Amino acid sequence: MTTSTTAALDPRVEIFESNGRVVVVLRGEWTLAHGLVNFQDSVGHTISPASRIAFDTSGLREWDTTLISFLFDGTRIAQAAGVEFETESLPDSVQRLLALATAVPEKDTGGGPGGKSLLATVGGQYLELQLGLRAQMVFVGEVAIAVGRLAVGKSAMRLRDFWVIVEEHGPRALPIVGLICFLMGVIIAFLGSVVLTQFGAGIYNAHLVGYGMFRELGALMTGIIMVGRSGAAFAAEIGSMKVSEELDAYRTLGISSIDFIVLPRILALFLMMPILTIFGDIMGVLGGMMVSASVMDIGPRLFLGNLFGAVGIADFAIGVAKGTMFGALIAISGCMRGMQSGSSADAVGKATTSAVVTGITLIIGANALVDWLATIL
Repeated sequence: MTTSTTAALDPRVEIFESNGRVVVVLRGEWTLAHGLVNFQDSVGHTISPASRIAFDTSGLREWDTTLISFLFDGTRIAQAAGVEFETESLPDSVQRLLALATAVPEKDTGGGPGGKSLLATVGGQYLELQLGLRAQMVFVGEVAIAVGRLAVGKSAMRLRDFWVIVEEHGPRALPIVGLICFLMGVIIAFLGSVVLTQFGAGIYNAHLVGYGMFRELGALMTGIIMVGRSGAAFAAEIGSMKVSEELDAYRTLGISSIDFIVLPRILALFLMMPILTIFGDIMGVLGGMMVSASVMDIGPRLFLGNLFGAVGIADFAIGVAKGTMFGALIAISGCMRGMQSGSSADAVGKATTSAVVTGITLIIGANALVDWLATIL
């Protein structure tokens, strides 16, 4: 096709006045391939409060949504100017599509400044918080009932699915947990070497590493790692099942999605987190021992002797108990956000993000609560 022929097919607008009307003549092909036409630029300058707008489509060839968009803009501009917008001369199919486009007025969402009062905003957030807490309590109750069914042998949970999840979120998580906890031990030992050597108390670096890893950072860092690794994975997996209507299929077949999907994940992480926490503690102590030996000339035997002389079974047990509790919180938050996900890809992404935020918030709060109780007792 030559350039002149292509130009002849471009959408064109011709305007003339007849008996107090502005007649808009549409020519050419009004398709996306030939570009868009702005109604305000091409016709808007001819509109006056006393005129009417009519159309001549005898020269109109092919068209698509480009033409509908042009006419839709025209209806809004004409309405704002108080001008009658005649559509009788348009093709029937164009009239029907334009009627659909203008059938529902634009909704004011109140998203701009001043759209909602402060009281309405605070009240809406309170109601959302109330509904969210209620949904969380209902979910936790359903999980507790599912655990009870499992205890009496009436659960629909499959052991094969359980062991697959255990492998995925247990042994396969050891490398990342070991690396992060090893580096945490290194960091604690470096901080101790800088501070303690100023007072000639470098030997107490073992105390610092022991308390830091066994009682606090071993469980906490493992929990944060597993929030991003397992909690997000649970939310994404269950959210994807909801998008693909797998959960609806289970409900139709009379299978409890809590028993079949949620319970194996919660039990798997509940059992694996103590093991991962102990492994993280060991790796953190190895990192601290390596730094102490290379920077402060404290040998492994002296380091371990001081460490076990300061850190007791109670401190170790508190760390492991924290890890176990964190495992339950992470799994519950991830599965809950997945079950609450919407039915779109965007909703699955939001559910995954919410699972991570909720999980980290819960484990930090639980950690502070356990430390407070341990201090009192």
